[in-house]
Amino acid sequence: MQVVMVAGELSGDTLGAGLIKSLRRHYGDTLTFSGIGGPKMIALGFDSLFPLERLSIMGFWEPLKRLPELLTIRKAIKRHALKMQASVYIGIDAPDFNLPIARFLKKQGMKTAHYVSPSVWAWRQGRIHGIKQSIDLMLTLLPFEATFYQAHDVPVQYVGHTLAQSISEYPDTQAARHTLGLPSSARVVTVMPGSRSGEVARLGPRRPTRVR
Repeated sequence: MQVVMVAGELSGDTLGAGLIKSLRRHYGDTLTFSGIGGPKMIALGFDSLFPLERLSIMGFWEPLKRLPELLTIRKAIKRHALKMQASVYIGIDAPDFNLPIARFLKKQGMKTAHYVSPSVWAWRQGRIHGIKQSIDLMLTLLPFEATFYQAHDVPVQYVGHTLAQSISEYPDTQAARHTLGLPSSARVVTVMPGSRSGEVARLGPRRPTRVR
């Protein structure tokens, strides 16, 4: 079976890698995966047609400046999914990019799913109607998200976050401080810019600063 997946950034690559592992536990080597993914997905045999970094953008102006390229990539993914006669298309986050693809492919008779719910439960709830027309299944990270979709008659499955299986519930903070070269008793403020290249570039080079 052919599975086409598109991850929009490095966090999606982590989720995609976990999903590939889970699907293979259930279906073995009968599945092949292609689309757009990052290093973790590629290490599992995923065939990425474009560098994941081409989708790792944010804000208003950055996507607008890159609109021709993004539309070209979107068309290529549609053609690829149809050519491969994919059993399912799975968009991982990046709803503005993935949901239009899913909606198109669903109209062609292909099964579609979306992994990571947009924050539709918090704002612009009217988007639920477009989502319902685009996907056959929503995979959510949080349990209350599944409740929201159930209330709107959208097929949904709460799956949690794959990092919950790899990060200890009780982390060894002193070992982490040692690894990062931080004093054992210093007050530490962590700033995590996310995985989009624009965020990292705007924050500049990494410079550890000690808070006194």
